[in-house]
Amino acid sequence: MLKQLVSFLRNPFLFGMSFLFLIPFITWFWTDDKSMWMHFVRIKLPLFLFPIAFAGNWQLSARQWSLVAYIFLILVFAGCCWSLWQYVQNIHSIHEQYLKAKVFPTPLENDHVRFSLMVCIAVVCSVLLMMEYIPKTKWLLVAGLCIFFIVYLHVLSARTGLVSLYIFLLLTVLYLLLKLRKTKWVISLLVLIIAMPVAAWFFFPTFQNRIHYNVYDLSNARENKYVPGGNDANRILSLKAGWNVLREHPFGVGADVVDKTYEWYDKNIPAMVETDKLSPSSEPLMYAGFAGWIGFFSFFVIMLLPFFQRIKTNYFSWFVLNLIMAFSLLFDIGIEVQFGVFIYAFIVLWWWKWLGISRGNEPATS
Repeated sequence: MLKQLVSFLRNPFLFGMSFLFLIPFITWFWTDDKSMWMHFVRIKLPLFLFPIAFAGNWQLSARQWSLVAYIFLILVFAGCCWSLWQYVQNIHSIHEQYLKAKVFPTPLENDHVRFSLMVCIAVVCSVLLMMEYIPKTKWLLVAGLCIFFIVYLHVLSARTGLVSLYIFLLLTVLYLLLKLRKTKWVISLLVLIIAMPVAAWFFFPTFQNRIHYNVYDLSNARENKYVPGGNDANRILSLKAGWNVLREHPFGVGADVVDKTYEWYDKNIPAMVETDKLSPSSEPLMYAGFAGWIGFFSFFVIMLLPFFQRIKTNYFSWFVLNLIMAFSLLFDIGIEVQFGVFIYAFIVLWWWKWLGISRGNEPATS
């Protein structure tokens, strides 16, 4: 156990992830609302325990890690199928809901933001398996799953998953162009990137209605117009509130960040209904609320640490995974909810162990 703890403390990547727990933990000293402090600490506890567990000198074989990947893909596939079944059962009413900032049901207690992120990661995982680990006899099956996940993301039309998907595709274009110099593949992929949203517009009413609503909602945001039940406009207001908390409290307010944000709403938008009041919709601003400018900049440093981690197999996939995770936290508070904490901590650490072994299956040393 002592060796495991030493290994944890010596690895900046592992310790950095746990620091995402330690920052709100130490704010007990300047937090007035201790029950809210306990809420944040309880939710974020896996960010402390998981890195210690993965720091151990244990390793699975490449075959066993691939089995974990297959199980992950199967579970995500099952979740997508259940979600689509809910959609086809109420297809007409759901199309109308897409004009009102709603999407059809998803797993994870209807958390479409986190589930869409998982589906995007399943796309990246599928490509990784096809590139490195699976025999050709299984290649078509995994390729079929990959295509299914891409189609599902366009039908669901949750922004986090879709934008993350296109980030992955554009990074793949750059990788093919600069690293592999596969010009024909680059052209084909660029055509696909352009064709997918065009096809989704014509074939998926959910995608089209989602775009219509986003345009409407963003127009309200540009005009600083509050409309009850808004989505993007309310998120932008939450960012303004979070930024104001940071300016007025440069050393942070601890777990009272939620109360201070709500105070800004009451002062500047007195007509806002309670259900529209959001915590700052950005993890950097949440950590700024916890610990001021120190928390703000510490969050970005922690997000950068994985990119300097030594990876033996397919660093590109590791880079993509962590960029997608960092992007999702930039405009969302994914590690303030239990599903988000688990997805972030477990998947990143799983891939760290998985990609930390070579194809010859020697143990990771990073």
